[in-house]
Amino acid sequence: MIRRVLVACSTVFSTLALLAPAAVAAVQTPPGQSEFVPAKDLPPTETIPAAPLLVAAYAIIWLAVMVYVWTIWRRLNRVETEMRALANKPDRR
Repeated sequence: MIRRVLVACSTVFSTLALLAPAAVAAVQTPPGQSEFVPAKDLPPTETIPAAPLLVAAYAIIWLAVMVYVWTIWRRLNRVETEMRALANKPDRR
């Protein structure tokens, strides 16, 4: 078990070590920009309001949780019904 965890960790770390230079190269400054530019000085760009997206994401998550709880509740009722049927079944010993 510990050996598997160590192998998995070493695989992840070696993959990250190999991909790190590519990630650093991708984060280079764009051509023509040599210094930091504050966000307030940047030209306005097209934006999407965050509130509807946030509400939609929470609604989807809560809906998924409710469906999950409902399926667990149905399965639990089915198991309880089977347990009652087994308890009422006459013993054949």
